[in-house]
Amino acid sequence: MSDSYTKIGIKSWAEEDRPREKLSGQGRRALTDAELIAILIGSGSRNETAVELSKRILHHYGNDLNKLGKASIAELSNFKGIGEAKAISIIAALEIGRRRNDMESPVSEQINSSRDAYNQMKRHLVDLNHEEFWILLTGRSQKFIAKELVSKGGLSATIVDPKIIFGLALQHQASHIFLIHNHPSGNLKPSHEDLHITKRLVDAGRLLDIKVLDHLIITNEGFYSFADEGLF
Repeated sequence: MSDSYTKIGIKSWAEEDRPREKLSGQGRRALTDAELIAILIGSGSRNETAVELSKRILHHYGNDLNKLGKASIAELSNFKGIGEAKAISIIAALEIGRRRNDMESPVSEQINSSRDAYNQMKRHLVDLNHEEFWILLTGRSQKFIAKELVSKGGLSATIVDPKIIFGLALQHQASHIFLIHNHPSGNLKPSHEDLHITKRLVDAGRLLDIKVLDHLIITNEGFYSFADEGLF
Protein backbone atom coordinates (compact mmCIF):
# COMPACT_ATOMS: atom_id res chain seq x y z
CA MET A 1 0.00 0.00 0.00
CA SER A 2 1.38 3.43 -0.89
CA ASP A 3 2.22 5.97 1.78
CA SER A 4 -0.67 8.18 0.59
CA TYR A 5 -3.15 5.56 1.91
CA THR A 6 -1.36 4.82 5.16
CA LYS A 7 -3.39 5.58 8.31
CA ILE A 8 -1.91 8.53 10.20
CA GLY A 9 -2.16 8.42 14.01
CA ILE A 10 -2.82 11.47 16.17
CA LYS A 11 0.84 11.70 17.20
CA SER A 12 1.74 12.25 13.53
CA TRP A 13 -0.71 15.13 13.09
CA ALA A 14 0.36 18.75 13.06
CA GLU A 15 0.63 19.82 16.70
CA GLU A 16 -2.21 22.34 16.40
CA ASP A 17 -4.53 19.54 15.22
CA ARG A 18 -3.91 17.24 18.20
CA PRO A 19 -6.78 17.57 20.73
CA ARG A 20 -4.64 17.97 23.86
CA GLU A 21 -2.22 20.39 22.25
CA LYS A 22 -5.11 22.27 20.64
CA LEU A 23 -6.81 22.72 24.01
CA SER A 24 -3.56 23.86 25.62
CA GLY A 25 -2.69 26.28 22.84
CA GLN A 26 -6.08 27.56 21.70
CA GLY A 27 -8.36 26.97 24.70
CA ARG A 28 -11.27 24.62 25.36
CA ARG A 29 -13.73 26.50 23.14
CA ALA A 30 -11.62 25.78 20.04
CA LEU A 31 -12.24 22.03 20.24
CA THR A 32 -15.11 20.18 18.61
CA ASP A 33 -17.26 17.77 20.63
CA ALA A 34 -15.42 14.86 19.01
CA GLU A 35 -12.04 16.29 19.98
CA LEU A 36 -13.12 16.76 23.59
CA ILE A 37 -14.38 13.17 23.76
CA ALA A 38 -11.13 12.01 22.14
CA ILE A 39 -9.23 13.51 25.08
CA LEU A 40 -11.40 11.45 27.43
CA ILE A 41 -10.86 8.30 25.39
CA GLY A 42 -7.11 8.87 25.27
CA SER A 43 -6.27 6.55 22.41
CA GLY A 44 -7.84 4.89 19.42
CA SER A 45 -6.71 1.72 17.68
CA ARG A 46 -4.39 0.67 14.88
CA ASN A 47 -7.14 1.38 12.36
CA GLU A 48 -8.83 4.40 13.91
CA THR A 49 -7.70 7.50 15.79
CA ALA A 50 -9.40 8.59 19.01
CA VAL A 51 -10.99 11.52 17.14
CA GLU A 52 -12.38 9.23 14.42
CA LEU A 53 -13.74 6.88 17.07
CA SER A 54 -15.34 9.84 18.86
CA LYS A 55 -16.92 11.03 15.62
CA ARG A 56 -18.33 7.54 15.05
CA ILE A 57 -19.85 7.48 18.54
CA LEU A 58 -21.34 10.95 18.16
CA HIS A 59 -22.78 10.07 14.76
CA HIS A 60 -24.53 7.06 16.31
CA TYR A 61 -26.26 9.40 18.77
CA GLY A 62 -27.17 11.97 16.13
CA ASN A 63 -24.37 14.30 17.27
CA ASP A 64 -26.54 14.99 20.32
CA LEU A 65 -24.62 15.15 23.61
CA ASN A 66 -27.88 14.83 25.55
CA LYS A 67 -28.53 11.45 23.90
CA LEU A 68 -24.94 10.40 24.49
CA GLY A 69 -25.34 11.42 28.14
CA LYS A 70 -28.10 8.80 28.51
CA ALA A 71 -25.94 5.95 27.22
CA SER A 72 -25.05 3.16 29.61
CA ILE A 73 -21.64 1.59 30.15
CA ALA A 74 -22.80 -1.50 28.27
CA GLU A 75 -24.01 0.54 25.27
CA LEU A 76 -20.77 2.50 24.94
CA SER A 77 -18.69 -0.64 25.39
CA ASN A 78 -20.33 -2.04 22.25
CA PHE A 79 -18.26 0.37 20.15
CA LYS A 80 -15.04 -1.23 18.97
CA GLY A 81 -12.21 0.55 20.76
CA ILE A 82 -14.28 1.47 23.82
CA GLY A 83 -13.83 -0.68 26.90
CA GLU A 84 -15.47 -0.29 30.28
CA ALA A 85 -12.86 2.19 31.56
CA LYS A 86 -13.26 4.51 28.57
CA ALA A 87 -17.05 4.24 28.74
CA ILE A 88 -16.98 5.23 32.41
CA SER A 89 -14.74 8.23 31.63
CA ILE A 90 -17.21 9.51 29.02
CA ILE A 91 -20.22 9.01 31.30
CA ALA A 92 -18.50 10.68 34.27
CA ALA A 93 -17.45 13.72 32.21
CA LEU A 94 -20.95 14.25 30.81
CA GLU A 95 -22.45 13.87 34.29
CA ILE A 96 -20.09 16.54 35.65
CA GLY A 97 -21.19 18.85 32.85
CA ARG A 98 -24.85 18.21 33.66
CA ARG A 99 -24.31 18.94 37.35
CA ARG A 100 -22.43 22.13 36.56
CA ASN A 101 -25.38 23.27 34.45
CA ASP A 102 -27.73 22.52 37.34
CA MET A 103 -25.65 24.60 39.75
CA GLU A 104 -25.92 27.63 37.48
CA SER A 105 -29.66 27.74 38.28
CA PRO A 106 -30.04 28.52 42.00
CA VAL A 107 -32.65 26.37 43.73
CA SER A 108 -35.34 28.20 45.68
CA GLU A 109 -36.18 27.17 49.22
CA GLN A 110 -39.73 28.39 48.60
CA ILE A 111 -41.66 26.22 46.15
CA ASN A 112 -44.21 28.68 44.82
CA SER A 113 -44.55 27.51 41.23
CA SER A 114 -44.12 24.61 38.85
CA ARG A 115 -40.80 26.15 37.76
CA ASP A 116 -39.51 26.11 41.35
CA ALA A 117 -40.47 22.44 41.67
CA TYR A 118 -38.84 21.64 38.32
CA ASN A 119 -35.59 23.36 39.35
CA GLN A 120 -35.54 21.30 42.55
CA MET A 121 -36.08 18.01 40.75
CA LYS A 122 -34.66 18.13 37.22
CA ARG A 123 -31.17 16.93 38.11
CA HIS A 124 -32.63 13.72 39.53
CA LEU A 125 -34.72 12.85 36.49
CA VAL A 126 -33.02 13.94 33.27
CA ASP A 127 -30.91 11.44 31.30
CA LEU A 128 -32.62 8.41 32.89
CA ASN A 129 -33.51 5.36 30.81
CA HIS A 130 -36.24 4.30 33.25
CA GLU A 131 -39.16 5.97 34.99
CA GLU A 132 -38.91 7.24 38.55
CA PHE A 133 -41.66 8.73 40.70
CA TRP A 134 -40.70 11.34 43.33
CA ILE A 135 -42.58 13.60 45.72
CA LEU A 136 -41.54 17.06 46.82
CA LEU A 137 -42.88 18.08 50.23
CA THR A 138 -43.51 21.60 51.52
CA GLY A 139 -44.90 23.23 54.68
CA ARG A 140 -47.78 25.62 55.04
CA SER A 141 -45.67 28.58 53.93
CA GLN A 142 -44.55 26.60 50.85
CA LYS A 143 -41.10 26.18 52.37
CA PHE A 144 -39.23 23.19 51.00
CA ILE A 145 -39.09 20.28 53.49
CA ALA A 146 -37.85 17.22 51.58
CA LYS A 147 -37.86 15.28 48.33
CA GLU A 148 -38.30 11.52 48.33
CA LEU A 149 -37.95 8.81 45.70
CA VAL A 150 -41.13 6.74 45.79
CA SER A 151 -40.51 4.14 43.09
CA LYS A 152 -38.43 3.09 40.09
CA GLY A 153 -39.85 1.34 37.07
CA GLY A 154 -39.18 0.47 33.46
CA LEU A 155 -39.06 2.50 30.27
CA SER A 156 -42.73 3.45 30.28
CA ALA A 157 -44.17 2.92 33.77
CA THR A 158 -43.53 2.73 37.48
CA ILE A 159 -45.77 1.60 40.35
CA VAL A 160 -47.15 4.32 42.61
CA ASP A 161 -48.50 3.35 46.05
CA PRO A 162 -50.57 6.09 47.75
CA LYS A 163 -49.82 4.57 51.18
CA ILE A 164 -46.09 5.16 50.69
CA ILE A 165 -46.59 8.70 49.41
CA PHE A 166 -48.82 9.87 52.24
CA GLY A 167 -46.83 7.88 54.79
CA LEU A 168 -43.78 9.96 53.83
CA ALA A 169 -45.82 13.17 53.90
CA LEU A 170 -47.07 12.43 57.42
CA GLN A 171 -43.57 11.45 58.53
CA HIS A 172 -42.24 14.84 57.43
CA GLN A 173 -45.35 16.67 58.71
CA ALA A 174 -45.84 18.17 55.26
CA SER A 175 -48.83 20.28 54.31
CA HIS A 176 -48.42 20.08 50.54
CA ILE A 177 -47.14 17.61 47.95
CA PHE A 178 -45.80 17.99 44.43
CA LEU A 179 -45.96 14.75 42.42
CA ILE A 180 -43.09 14.38 39.96
CA HIS A 181 -42.06 11.69 37.50
CA ASN A 182 -40.13 11.45 34.25
CA HIS A 183 -40.86 10.18 30.77
CA PRO A 184 -37.66 8.66 29.29
CA SER A 185 -39.35 8.66 25.87
CA GLY A 186 -39.28 12.46 25.86
CA ASN A 187 -43.07 12.67 25.46
CA LEU A 188 -44.44 15.40 27.73
CA LYS A 189 -48.09 14.43 27.24
CA PRO A 190 -49.61 12.74 30.32
CA SER A 191 -50.81 9.18 29.81
CA HIS A 192 -54.21 7.86 30.85
CA GLU A 193 -52.51 6.22 33.84
CA ASP A 194 -50.86 9.55 34.78
CA LEU A 195 -54.27 11.21 34.85
CA HIS A 196 -55.81 8.35 36.83
CA ILE A 197 -53.15 8.18 39.55
CA THR A 198 -53.15 11.98 39.89
CA LYS A 199 -56.90 12.01 40.60
CA ARG A 200 -56.51 9.18 43.14
CA LEU A 201 -53.75 11.01 44.99
CA VAL A 202 -55.55 14.36 44.97
CA ASP A 203 -58.66 12.69 46.43
CA ALA A 204 -56.60 10.84 49.06
CA GLY A 205 -54.84 14.06 50.02
CA ARG A 206 -58.15 15.79 50.70
CA LEU A 207 -59.04 13.13 53.27
CA LEU A 208 -55.75 13.70 55.11
CA ASP A 209 -55.73 17.50 54.71
CA ILE A 210 -52.52 17.23 52.67
CA LYS A 211 -52.97 19.15 49.44
CA VAL A 212 -51.50 17.89 46.17
CA LEU A 213 -50.48 21.13 44.48
CA ASP A 214 -49.18 19.86 41.16
CA HIS A 215 -47.95 16.90 39.15
CA LEU A 216 -44.91 17.44 36.94
CA ILE A 217 -43.73 15.28 34.06
CA ILE A 218 -40.04 15.88 33.36
CA THR A 219 -38.06 15.06 30.21
CA ASN A 220 -34.67 16.17 28.91
CA GLU A 221 -36.43 18.94 26.97
CA GLY A 222 -38.44 20.46 29.81
CA PHE A 223 -41.52 19.75 31.90
CA TYR A 224 -45.30 19.55 31.86
CA SER A 225 -47.32 20.90 34.79
CA PHE A 226 -50.83 19.57 35.46
CA ALA A 227 -51.63 22.71 37.47
CA ASP A 228 -50.39 25.10 34.77
CA GLU A 229 -52.49 23.24 32.21
CA GLY A 230 -55.63 23.57 34.35
CA LEU A 231 -55.92 19.87 35.20
CA PHE A 232 -56.33 20.54 38.96
